Amino acid sequence: MISITFNAFSFLQKKLKQRNCEFSNPDLKIEPGTTIEQLILKFHLKKDEVEGVFVNGKVVIDFDTVINDQDRVAFIPPGTPGPYRVMLGFLNKK
Repeated sequence: MISITFNAFSFLQKKLKQRNCEFSNPDLKIEPGTTIEQLILKFHLKKDEVEGVFVNGKVVIDFDTVINDQDRVAFIPPGTPGPYRVMLGFLNKK
């Protein structure tokens, strides 16, 4: 198992809280080779409920990205305000 620090933003916090999932800096143990998509599904979220993911402070929109030991991972929901979309790197994400 590897260890990551996890966070979720905005309405995703409410969804995870309803499922009794920690969402504010818990250390999670996951299998080596776990992708972002697999982590999303582990939390019983739909892929379209997560628009982007911060991994170690950088936006990742490729959900096939493998998560590594000691990564900091945070889910970003759809609906981030306009100007921030460009800064975060999901200008072309639809």
